[in-house]
Amino acid sequence: MNYPRLLALALLALGAATLRAADRPNVLFIAVDDLRPEFGAYGANYVKSPNLDRLARSGVTFHRAYCQQAVCSPTRSSLLTGTRPDTTKVWDLVTHFRTALPDVVTLPQHFKNNGYFVQGMGKIYHGGFDDPVSWSVPWQTPKAQTYGHPENNRYGRPGTDPDDAKGEKAGAKKKSAEKRNSRGPAFEGADVPDNTFQDGKVAELAVATLREMKAKQQPFFLAVGFVKPHLPFVAPKKYWDLYDPAKIQLAPNKYRPKDAPDYSILPGGELRSYKDIPESSIPDDLARQLKHGYYAAISYMDAQLGKVLDELERLGLREKTIVVLWGDHGWKLGEHDAWCKHSNSENDTNGALLLSAPGLKTAGAHSRSIVEFVDIYPTLADLAGLPLPKHLEGISFKPVLENPGRTWKQAAFSQYPRPGSKSGSGQLMGYSMRTERHRFTVWVARNDASKVETIELYDHTIDPQENQNLAGRKENAALVEKLMVQWKAGWRGALPKS
Repeated sequence: MNYPRLLALALLALGAATLRAADRPNVLFIAVDDLRPEFGAYGANYVKSPNLDRLARSGVTFHRAYCQQAVCSPTRSSLLTGTRPDTTKVWDLVTHFRTALPDVVTLPQHFKNNGYFVQGMGKIYHGGFDDPVSWSVPWQTPKAQTYGHPENNRYGRPGTDPDDAKGEKAGAKKKSAEKRNSRGPAFEGADVPDNTFQDGKVAELAVATLREMKAKQQPFFLAVGFVKPHLPFVAPKKYWDLYDPAKIQLAPNKYRPKDAPDYSILPGGELRSYKDIPESSIPDDLARQLKHGYYAAISYMDAQLGKVLDELERLGLREKTIVVLWGDHGWKLGEHDAWCKHSNSENDTNGALLLSAPGLKTAGAHSRSIVEFVDIYPTLADLAGLPLPKHLEGISFKPVLENPGRTWKQAAFSQYPRPGSKSGSGQLMGYSMRTERHRFTVWVARNDASKVETIELYDHTIDPQENQNLAGRKENAALVEKLMVQWKAGWRGALPKS
């Protein structure tokens, strides 16, 4: 055997592999907390979001992107592991996915294992959680104050995440909401610099990190997590001044879905943990202030995003970098007389998703193809030319990036747990299926999925706000039976047919 020749060939192959790795695209991975798809790129021109909109113009805007559980830790655990909540066993804010999946390879870890320099900052994993093996260097979040006015910071430890998992663990064994009115004000517009708050500091850190990565001559995966527009709706005054409060429109459907179970949508205990928020329905003047604050917080976050995108371009890295931005779930702003997330409704499960990739010929396109957040992991790996791990429970939607109008998944799947009904039922899980036309949610016993408590059915062709549950009507019996068959087939049965 000619060993010298084999060695030469091996070295040549190694060199080619190294070259391919060096030529792989960078990834700028941007997570935004509680960002619903309501800003300029989604047609909401009243929200001032110039940097989100310019990112959208360079990529594809997904109108039907769905998270797998509409609350921070479960959705982030699902997205970052590429698996669904029943696999991660994360349905709450106090469980780390490594408990059930000690050896799972996360999205950033997969890039690290394939030659990328991987760094994370800001809110990527939920709250006080982290996953050290995901990063090339330790994850970090700059400390910052929560409010601009000093008197407001006395309500909580400055810089803490309102959904801090460690904080929940230190309290009751399991609690669904903070003590009513225990936190500071739900909104604030102090005249302070951008870097007073966490997102401003994270943007500065991201800019400095990009400069360091430019010098490494190694493909990078930079994860940047912004916390706004998460409660409290705090942003410097100049972002509040972008909006005329008199022009802010209130939700048109300030009532619960008719004929739906009382537990399908809850009023929003998270909001009630802030100062001076009433336990009952939110009056119109307060609702308008809250929406004003939410929009101002989006504009503040948008400005920080702009600083990062500007630096990416200034360094000459933009043309070689995949940029993906996702809001971890949707959010209610008074729809169904409710606030926050925590449900299977369209408002909560439908999230913002923008993706731009080098050489993309469909830049500026909008897609109404159904995709899921669990698909982001395989899509980024696919775009970077990396192998796909076998554990993934989503699929790459690269074909949709190439043809945004194509038919794709038959349905998206989300879920949310509930304590049970007033009739005394035990723990429930609502498994929701969103098809092209319908939302179909089946509430079952947590310990026996064959025991159906109730069903919700909404027809988006006539009821896009999901105001009327049609499941109990006799004329829909055949449709319910048909959808039940599709629902039982699950996410595997909804994969693209070609």
